[in-house]
Amino acid sequence: MSGFSPDHVGAEVRVSPNFGPRIGVTGPDMIVLHYTGMETGVGAEAWLCASQSQVSSHYLVHEDGRVVQMVRESDRAWHAGKSFWQGVSDINSHSIGIEIVNPGHAFGYRGFPRKQIEAVIVLCRGIIARHRIAPHRVLAHSDVAPGRKVDPGEKFPWRELARSRIGHFVAPARAGGKPILAHGDRGAAVEALQSMLSLYGYGIDISAVFDESTSVVVAAFQRHFRPRRVDGLADRSTVDTLRRLLEALPKRKS
Repeated sequence: MSGFSPDHVGAEVRVSPNFGPRIGVTGPDMIVLHYTGMETGVGAEAWLCASQSQVSSHYLVHEDGRVVQMVRESDRAWHAGKSFWQGVSDINSHSIGIEIVNPGHAFGYRGFPRKQIEAVIVLCRGIIARHRIAPHRVLAHSDVAPGRKVDPGEKFPWRELARSRIGHFVAPARAGGKPILAHGDRGAAVEALQSMLSLYGYGIDISAVFDESTSVVVAAFQRHFRPRRVDGLADRSTVDTLRRLLEALPKRKS
């Protein structure tokens, strides 16, 4: 493919060779947000467009707000890797991937500039309108790949996106106090927590044991929905925020 007309008005086009057809779906039904995790946006853009990288995303949003489209929305970009959400393991076929330029935790993680977030909001609004994507299907890379990925991280302003009706959000309960569930705990309360996380969409074994894998998923949940303290321990704030998010989900048709 030598080029294409951008799906997003105003986007620059720089074609990545790393894409293919969506598998088993007619179009995307989720958005996955990432940070680039590289020292520069220029380097990230080049890497996403290099055949040897074997990675890509549909869009890259630079810190100055410039939007670059690398893969058509109708095609499957290679951004999510090994991932899972609500029973789906081929997240790439189901999603639009947006890389947001930020050095990430490895290179001096910092807040996201206003121009950049404004551009992300406009971009997401367009994608949501074109594909009728539900708010609870706008996710972090860390949600679909807990432990393996931590982006876009605890500094990403999900609350601000929610004001524009992007993403699923409830005001998190105030963090504080001792954890009510922690490493080594067993029993019905742990099983209930794991069941709630699974019901929301996370890939987690319901074992009734608060093991390391459970802590990893709890930390991923906190990083997105209760970022003030990301420690992988289930305090009352974490459990309450999760419960209210579940209550706020649209009711499934019987």
